Amino acid sequence: MKLPHLALMIGLIGITACTEREKSLHQLRNNRGTPEEFAIVPNKPLEMPQSFAELPAPTPGSANRTDQTPMADAVAALGGNPAQLAVGEVPSRDAALVNRASRYGRDGNIRAQLAVEDAEFRRDRSVFNWKLFKNDEYNRAYREQILDPYAVLNAYRGAGARTPSAPPAAD
Repeated sequence: MKLPHLALMIGLIGITACTEREKSLHQLRNNRGTPEEFAIVPNKPLEMPQSFAELPAPTPGSANRTDQTPMADAVAALGGNPAQLAVGEVPSRDAALVNRASRYGRDGNIRAQLAVEDAEFRRDRSVFNWKLFKNDEYNRAYREQILDPYAVLNAYRGAGARTPSAPPAAD
């Protein structure tokens, strides 16, 4: 291969590596060429009402009785009350906890703000990092923020705190 061709190929690879793209932390995909088994959700069974007069009037854009409700189904499976999911305000039993946690104020837009700050953090960290193949970015992006559980355990024990037993550290 001639030297100009090699330089051109390296230049093209470098340019494609520098393109701006949305980075997700976890690259979850199925490379087997088969359907993703967890993406297939069965419909709820159709039910015949006692009387068609009892059915509510159809409202365009609202939920259907056979629509999937995974969050409510999970709450019901764990013994909770799925009707509480529709309540938009804090239940009275949790009011003291919410008041204590928000005593210094709270931002209703915190999730969006953190998403923007996290995207900036990952963009700043990846200025000189490029790769030819996609991989899972999560552990690489937050490697310096990972806690060592045994160092924390030993610090608590050294301070005299009672700690549960833990398996020995892997060598």
